[in-house]
Amino acid sequence: MFERSRKGEHALLIQPHAGGAVAEDVLEEFADLARSAGASVAATLTARIDKPSPATLIGSGKLEEVKAAADATGADLVLVNNPLSPVQERNLERALERRVVDRTGLILDIFAQRARSHEGKLQVELAQLKHMATRLVRGWTHLE
Repeated sequence: MFERSRKGEHALLIQPHAGGAVAEDVLEEFADLARSAGASVAATLTARIDKPSPATLIGSGKLEEVKAAADATGADLVLVNNPLSPVQERNLERALERRVVDRTGLILDIFAQRARSHEGKLQVELAQLKHMATRLVRGWTHLE
């Protein structure tokens, strides 16, 4: 849906949690993953989720806060440290007007960048295609 920048991207990190304090090492690990993928961390937000929204994972109030933070920091990418359903990913991209990647997509991206052997590259590409396949369903219905 959104083109990948040729330069390093500025990422806003979102750390969903069920309650209580978020461990610093969890936030640092996720920031390290983002940097390993070539992104610079613009900001990190935590989002308490008592009941995940089927549409966006986070509630509408937190969604507005994330959009404002992304606009203020100039982030062109939002990374969510949680698995997202295809619907959640699509709805977040529409609401935030930027590319959204979950933890699985981020890790696959890192593997794709680092794969050296032909077999390794093919294995990573297969994993990425399997991950993307569910996100492509109904993606081209506007052409019908």
